[in-house]
Amino acid sequence: MAKVKHASDWYPLSSGESVLDALLRQGVSVPHACRAGACQSCLMRAVAGTVPEAAQAGLKDTLRAQGYFLACACRLPEGAALEVTGAEALRVPARIQSLDALSASVLRVRLVTDRPVAYRAGQYISLVREDGLTRSYSLASLPHEDALELHVRLHPEGAMSGWLARDARPGDRLQVQGPAGSCFYVPGRPEQPLLLAGTGTGLAPLYGIIRDALEAGHTGPIWLFHGARTPEGLYLTDALRSLAERHPQLRYRPGVLEGGSRDVAEGALDVLIRAECPRPVGWRAWLCGDGPLVLSLRKKLFLAGLSLKDLHVDAFLPSAPLAQRTTDAGAR
Repeated sequence: MAKVKHASDWYPLSSGESVLDALLRQGVSVPHACRAGACQSCLMRAVAGTVPEAAQAGLKDTLRAQGYFLACACRLPEGAALEVTGAEALRVPARIQSLDALSASVLRVRLVTDRPVAYRAGQYISLVREDGLTRSYSLASLPHEDALELHVRLHPEGAMSGWLARDARPGDRLQVQGPAGSCFYVPGRPEQPLLLAGTGTGLAPLYGIIRDALEAGHTGPIWLFHGARTPEGLYLTDALRSLAERHPQLRYRPGVLEGGSRDVAEGALDVLIRAECPRPVGWRAWLCGDGPLVLSLRKKLFLAGLSLKDLHVDAFLPSAPLAQRTTDAGAR
């Protein structure tokens, strides 16, 4: 039987069980969210023993070299033993600067950290509350701005989003871990057409990426498609139209499945994109938001001629399996 040591206690792992599930089963508090190896909120560090290669997939070389691994993806072979500790050294204390509603279902949260956090616009971070509750959210801010900006989708049963909406106040303290993710703008080829598409709070990283590209002097056409079920699901429409007015290369196209108008197109997101950008050969694209939708869109854009190396996807995942979902339904 494999076993894992945390603090001063050893815990057995059932066959095929992850380190995260084993520790949670024994009542050990471990920050976690998606449980699918994507959000990186369950990072732990091995201080003794061998970490399976699969448990470090997608991590930076610097983190792997220090023994960090994803607890949700770590399954030990029979008879193996691993001694672990938490990722507290990677966290930065922060305070809430402001909370304001962007729509009925989206809350803008601005955070100020006790020390600078190096990130690229479009990456994501994990918020860690004092009680260990952890959720991941994309960064809509730019690195030179004075606060980290997050767009939090509000869920009726959301643990973190509910706390932020009802109980949190400016000045409240928490911790930030990260950043992670590869959805960000890289300067170069300033004339290349860019396509950005997302649903819901998938707009958050896209908002950061667009502003980053414009500040870097990108001159090629930039198409932004933001989709929602109804007009109430859209947000930042005035700010994005104003941004497009100041930058002629930016085309902002909001769309809804029902309830369209003169200013908001009606139809599925992929249909709206195909109508405006039928053959995106040689383009770069970023797709963010609902997991199944953006993964389907990635396939359709690839078939339309967009190279996979120029397709960047941030598929938002549930915070826990459906059977266990008693907190926020979306990681971001």
